Amino acid sequence: MPVLQRDVTREVNTVRPPEFSRSERVRVLVAAAVGSVVVGYAAVAAVLALVSATAAYAEFSTSGVLSAAAPAWLAAHHVPLRFDSGQFGVLPLLPTALLMLLVGRTAAGTADRLGLYEPLQARAVVLSIAGSHAVVGGAIALVMGDGVVRATPAVAFFGCAAVSGLAATIGVARRCGLVEMVFDKLDPVALHGLRAGFMALFALVGVGSLAVAAGLAVSWPTTSGLFAEAGQSVGVGLGVWLLCLGYLPNAIIAGFSYVAGAGFSLGGVEVSPTRFVGGPVPPVPLLAAMPENAHVWTPVVLLGAAVIGVLVGWTCRKVSDRPASRLRAVLVAAVTAGVGSLVLAATAGGRLAGGAFDPVTVPAGLLGLLVALWVLVPGALVAWLAGTRAKAAVAVSGAEFVEPDHDEDAEAADQDVVFEDDELTDQFEQLEVVDADEFEVEEDLDADDYYDEDEYDDYDGEVDAAGDFTDEELENGAGEEEEPLDDEAGQDDGEPAGDEEDLDAEFDEVLGMEPEEDLDGKAGR
Repeated sequence: MPVLQRDVTREVNTVRPPEFSRSERVRVLVAAAVGSVVVGYAAVAAVLALVSATAAYAEFSTSGVLSAAAPAWLAAHHVPLRFDSGQFGVLPLLPTALLMLLVGRTAAGTADRLGLYEPLQARAVVLSIAGSHAVVGGAIALVMGDGVVRATPAVAFFGCAAVSGLAATIGVARRCGLVEMVFDKLDPVALHGLRAGFMALFALVGVGSLAVAAGLAVSWPTTSGLFAEAGQSVGVGLGVWLLCLGYLPNAIIAGFSYVAGAGFSLGGVEVSPTRFVGGPVPPVPLLAAMPENAHVWTPVVLLGAAVIGVLVGWTCRKVSDRPASRLRAVLVAAVTAGVGSLVLAATAGGRLAGGAFDPVTVPAGLLGLLVALWVLVPGALVAWLAGTRAKAAVAVSGAEFVEPDHDEDAEAADQDVVFEDDELTDQFEQLEVVDADEFEVEEDLDADDYYDEDEYDDYDGEVDAAGDFTDEELENGAGEEEEPLDDEAGQDDGEPAGDEEDLDAEFDEVLGMEPEEDLDGKAGR
């Protein structure tokens, strides 16, 4: 009996959400859109107010903090700012990450409040939040005009829309089934490769973090000296610490690029495992993690990326018995890690106002290519060599039989299953289906179902007693009593004499006669 297992996810999705009128839905969406903008702007203003209040010679005013928060809010959306000296595009990634987290939580809460559960229903939440951020960003850029700090309105409009829209999409992705919709379109091999690619990317970022931590630990005297040179006041120290904290994700991505072999550059300074060009750097404590000299052992850091590629191949070795499928999984992982590396590198660098340290570059294209190769080459070798093989052919009765390559999980899914839910079993038992027992023959049919053997013998004896007749006598009705001719006609007209109704009744009685009736005298008919 095939087993029917209830799909809990589908059952949950069939529950209808609470109904909202059009005005109520609009009110909830507007509150989410405006709330995400106001809360984000207030958070930026609070940080600036804290720095201004603790600085030694800074003048604190509410209007000044709110005015300064406008370009900072654009910078949190990763919108480049322009000064008279040049463009400032090396923006800190930590405020952007925190802003995206805030927007994502707001979008998720809105989806829960409206009871959204389908992918298409996420459009309203994403578009409302992205639209509000785009309008506010474009308006701020227009208001700043030709001031000291400027921003291009078109860049501000689309930049704010992109960052907030991505954050809102991530927030509603699981609640509205976007993740399941994407995963359902991938076969198991591609899905395993996608997961392995993200694993490799996170592992490489982790190795980059260790590289930055090791650099800071080794150069701790330089780091503490830079903090002391910044100033003795609490406000200045807090500002420098917040600056280093905000740029910490940028430094981690630079360290990730270093251990992958692409390296990074800061103005005329170039740092990579295979190339080193020294020079002056900004007096920022976080930059003390940069190597000061070239060393013979620095190419050893490339082993970290190679080990991660081996791990990717090891995780893909059991994807399938077919080597081509395992290689396809590794290829998907390599592409995923390469594209992710390219996106991270593109957001970590930028212009630095045209000064001596401009530009700050993390080569995105080179990093993406190297990461893909680090995952693909060792991963493919390990997946090819360490993977399982199809079972060899065996001889059965002189014939060659090759056990087919199949997936044990797929085979288990095709096996007959048992009703695991009592309620579901009762529902199926109530269905009106044809009982197979109705088609079974309960007893074997024999001659006794058509006639009685004893009665047949009596009948046969009575026929034998009437005597043996020839074919001619049988045709002439031998053994029958001659019917008298019709007296009124006086001649034989071919019809027996007597009452016609009596003859019909007698004829019907003969035709409807049962086997046990007396058949004497009727044998010749």
